[in-house]
Amino acid sequence: MATMAVGALVIIYFVASKGLATFFVNKVSIWSFLSGQDWQPSKLDGGGHPLVGALPMIAGSFGVTLLAALIATPLAIGAAIFMVEISPKFGKRVLQPVIELLIGIPSVVYGLIGLTIIVPVMRHWFGGTGFGIAAGTVVLTVMILPTVTSLAVDAITAVPRHYREASLALGATRWQTISGVVLKSARSGLLTALVFGMARAFGEALAVQMVIGNAAIMPTSLVEPASTLTSILTMSMGNTIPGQLENNVLWSLALVLLLMSLFFIIVVRLIGKRGSIK
Repeated sequence: MATMAVGALVIIYFVASKGLATFFVNKVSIWSFLSGQDWQPSKLDGGGHPLVGALPMIAGSFGVTLLAALIATPLAIGAAIFMVEISPKFGKRVLQPVIELLIGIPSVVYGLIGLTIIVPVMRHWFGGTGFGIAAGTVVLTVMILPTVTSLAVDAITAVPRHYREASLALGATRWQTISGVVLKSARSGLLTALVFGMARAFGEALAVQMVIGNAAIMPTSLVEPASTLTSILTMSMGNTIPGQLENNVLWSLALVLLLMSLFFIIVVRLIGKRGSIK
């Protein structure tokens, strides 16, 4: 445990030291970095400041993450209710192995499926290139759905059986018991499942990179090319020189990702500690 803690601190220190160099060594304003919309690290604006606005990538990351979570969560909870409360035998024998198989599929496979199926469909329905936040959202939804479903199943299964029996004995219907007793009792676990799904979606790189278009511009439409923090990192990190501004700003993007990951971890721990959020 101590070794893991030390390793985590070393990673945080390494990423933070690299990421903060943009602001303390290259003298880039934190506000201009977070709010700027022009991402061209090799060029300067009229005042001689580098164009390193990260807002388009931050907006793209939050856009695909929130939309994917918004779509995947009700589907996952519905599937979990079916597997545990309505058809537990079918769920355990058929759906559970399928979900476990989907969880283990590499992200590049989801990206290839999105590139060959989702992008052409988007192009046919909405025009343009087909790349964009909408395509990335569909791919991420499919990716996080098995994870959220599996965690939701565990949360619902953990609800004591006598809660259901007491509700039914008082005259509640099956659906009243599920909605009023089971889901409320499992709320902490369901929220944890949602946060884990969002954490995976926010940090996903390869699958999103293949379908979002990788255009470092402020997204104005769901069906126009955009970018995320991870897509810019994976595309650009190998083409920069360590110590230069172009490299430091990429580490700053990595620092934003790390801070968001820590935020998700803190939220999960708070949910687990409090039991539920009222």
